[in-house]
Amino acid sequence: MEILFDETLVAKRREQAFARRTDKADFLLEIAAQEMAERLSVVERRFPQAVELHGATGAAARNALATGKVEAISRIETSATFAAGGEIQVANLDDVPLAPESVNLVLSPLSLHLVNDTPGTFVRIRRALKPDGLFLAAIPGAGTLAELRDVLLAAEAELTGGASPRVIPFADVRDVGSLLQRAGFTLPVVDAESYTVRYDSLFPLMRDLRAMGMTNPLTGRSRKPLNRAFFLRAAEIYAERYSDPDGRIRATFTIIYASGWAPHDSQQQPLKPGSAKVRLADALKKLD
Repeated sequence: MEILFDETLVAKRREQAFARRTDKADFLLEIAAQEMAERLSVVERRFPQAVELHGATGAAARNALATGKVEAISRIETSATFAAGGEIQVANLDDVPLAPESVNLVLSPLSLHLVNDTPGTFVRIRRALKPDGLFLAAIPGAGTLAELRDVLLAAEAELTGGASPRVIPFADVRDVGSLLQRAGFTLPVVDAESYTVRYDSLFPLMRDLRAMGMTNPLTGRSRKPLNRAFFLRAAEIYAERYSDPDGRIRATFTIIYASGWAPHDSQQQPLKPGSAKVRLADALKKLD
């Protein structure tokens, strides 16, 4: 397994961001939590026991409870720092410390993009679900911070003649769909929503990313500090390439929403090959 992320650094930055959070720093997590709750609200069943997996602020848990679909929910996080006065179970990001078939619903808001063993984590989540249990996730996806990635690469290439990874890789919709199927989930549904956030310049964007704990945790990142000249040039390139007529710059955040069910006999099953009672050619003739 390739180790992309420095897990210790990821945990440290998430905890620092939570401890120093401001009223608006968690806007992306709030968007994801509200969207997940909206999707949960249309599911025609109730979930006696749910778990929020690494949701930082607990927004996903609160919104899920507000739908009336969830009877009880617990939280798992990397540190007791996130408890904020409530009970919390501590585990690493890759960990799913739940007994097999012990919960009806697992919510994962904006944390799976930082997991090294993503396929294994999906399998552990599926095993933790009771038959016909639901997994619902929000995952930053391909297209997220595309403008920033382009600008940082351009500035570094111009000033140093080389470039190192500054923005983490993000999965696309097909990747997530494949992960759900490989992990054994049934009835998988995957789609994506893109959100454009505007800033006065690169610097407020960078402050927001630090406040969200989203700064570079790649193991292959350059350890050489970047100077002020680099960021000033990056800000200029950003303004040149991605600004609106009013001078403000755009930053894209794409969130993949994924759901899948633990297998159960009551679920709709695909027909077996050869079980059709009418030939396709005959059906098409009737439409002519």
